[in-house]
Amino acid sequence: MFYAEKIKMKAGCYYSQQPEEIDEIYISEVGFYKKDVIHRYVKEHPGTIRVKISPYPALIPAISSRGEPYVRSNPDKYRHDDLLDLPRV
Repeated sequence: MFYAEKIKMKAGCYYSQQPEEIDEIYISEVGFYKKDVIHRYVKEHPGTIRVKISPYPALIPAISSRGEPYVRSNPDKYRHDDLLDLPRV
């Protein structure tokens, strides 16, 4: 099991609350990866990367309205994306 621990946002989007604006995600014990790489990985290996915030939701692949692959966390009961609560670097 791997955990998403930090995120890097696209330039000019540091305070964005849109998962599509994430550029890279730090995966525990592995390093930073571009969101499209993680998108492909979780599509092939569902449930293997989780957000390191309770209740530890899994990352799921998504496609933006512009056709850009990205990932988001499985929504909680409040429909909040916990991925956006990770520390930003």
